[in-house]
Amino acid sequence: MDIESIVRKYALQNAVFYDGRATMGAVLGKVMAENPELRPKAKEVSSLAKGVIDEVNGLSPDAQKKALEEVAPELLVRESKHRDNTLPDLKGVVGEVRMRMAPNPSGPLHIGHSRMAVLNDEYVKRYGGICYNRFEDTDPARIDPSGYDTIPADLDWLGVKIHKTVIQSDRFEIYYDIAKKLLEMGKAYVCTCKIDAWRDLKNHKKACEHREQPLDEQMVRWDKMFDGSYKPEEASIVVKTDLQHPNPAIRDFVALRIDDTPHPRTGSKYRVYPLMNLSVAIDDHLLDLTHVLRGKDHLNNTHRQEYIYDYFGWKRPEYIHYGRVSVEDAQLSTSKMANGIKEGLYTSWDDPQLGTLASMRRRGVRSEAIRRYWVETGIKEVDIEFSWKTLFTFNRELIDDGANRYFFVNDPIRFTFSGTDSELVAKAPFHPEHPERGTREMRVAPGAHVFIDRNDLKDSPTRLRLKDLCNVELKEDRMIYAGNDLSVLKEGVHIVHWVPGNAVPAEVLMTDGSTKNGLAEPLLSKAHESVVQLERFAFVRVESVSPTIRCVFTHK
Repeated sequence: MDIESIVRKYALQNAVFYDGRATMGAVLGKVMAENPELRPKAKEVSSLAKGVIDEVNGLSPDAQKKALEEVAPELLVRESKHRDNTLPDLKGVVGEVRMRMAPNPSGPLHIGHSRMAVLNDEYVKRYGGICYNRFEDTDPARIDPSGYDTIPADLDWLGVKIHKTVIQSDRFEIYYDIAKKLLEMGKAYVCTCKIDAWRDLKNHKKACEHREQPLDEQMVRWDKMFDGSYKPEEASIVVKTDLQHPNPAIRDFVALRIDDTPHPRTGSKYRVYPLMNLSVAIDDHLLDLTHVLRGKDHLNNTHRQEYIYDYFGWKRPEYIHYGRVSVEDAQLSTSKMANGIKEGLYTSWDDPQLGTLASMRRRGVRSEAIRRYWVETGIKEVDIEFSWKTLFTFNRELIDDGANRYFFVNDPIRFTFSGTDSELVAKAPFHPEHPERGTREMRVAPGAHVFIDRNDLKDSPTRLRLKDLCNVELKEDRMIYAGNDLSVLKEGVHIVHWVPGNAVPAEVLMTDGSTKNGLAEPLLSKAHESVVQLERFAFVRVESVSPTIRCVFTHK
């Protein structure tokens, strides 16, 4: 990388746009934005940049423009700073809005769930109104009781304001009442067909034998569903739709089924469980929701639920369907995560390998970054792939200013320092843009040990620059002082990070399940629970400091 050329083009651009005078801060900002890997080398880059900027500022405005045209003509176009990151207006808003999020308490929320939470919260805060958290817990086999506590905690961390919580397992009698009315209206029926046979009939646009049986026979079978006469899968309540509908998924759908699995909250009190299309339609109506945000994969469910609305003459909410999101490089399946925890593949729900919000929180990802990501993604119908790179860019903008810098050496190799009679002192800033925070001092005396990363020796260098200290020559296990002239960087000498002999053991938990073990400068032990940058390595959150400093990988 030709650092001098990168600095020169941005110095020329800054000078051309601002009356012939480039400034250090503006130029370095552009350089670091384009090459974030240079941030750990900010001091060296600043020294180099000063001479380049002085040279550029000595040129006439015409000469500056001509030089920029030669090296980077694309930079002559000013960037537009305007970005419309607001969500589009909702349709049909009259007064306040009433919206909901509807998690299944099968475990904590993950990054995919956060989209639903953030978008609903953004709109309720914009228009005023009510945001419900509705636990959809009508599948007893899928419930993790801890979800009733972890999900509200996740929503609170996201900054989502919940005005009222509704739990569907408290509302079974309501669902039964509506289902019974559907039977009485002739809009539903009790079906005792084998499920495969029933599905085959409706796929061929044919009715089963129970669809048009008299009400008195329907009610007898209704009662038998509750008294134990039928076993699971032997009977269900089916809502009638249009058997000639071109989409087989919209034709008659199951609304209640029998399940003898004990419920974590209600035990064996109920055995007839509503399925989501019945319970959701009823609750959305009774909660008087004005708008329902959901993924495009729920489009068939919307059409099914509209039949229930129309049968009772209820006013439909405004439905907004956004595109699907595929999230790569993260485990999001709640059942697989739960099994992985039981099998020891993951330590807990906040394991860094997982895509849960608990994991994001543990790693030091800020909720504001997640919120910004979903607001900028918006509610478009197009399917998208989640970009971890974009999320981490947003997060870096939030944490970089507050993240102090420290040295960490992974897979350390020990050298004995020599070549000088006096002790050397490295004074490294806690943050290159905040001199007021002070410096970290690391001392190296003749005969002392210095550790560097084994990876920095892969090309068998004979000379290196120890960041913020000096230049050295390497001979076997010795490190020999070779002055402090920065011009060696132009000769291709690499800057490396290092730690002195009094370094402390440190480890970093990575997102692939591995652990990076190494040594860190002693002052890192003072950064407990802070997000810091281990220079040339990554941003990390310092989770514990005793007996070993344990950090959790945030991102690069």
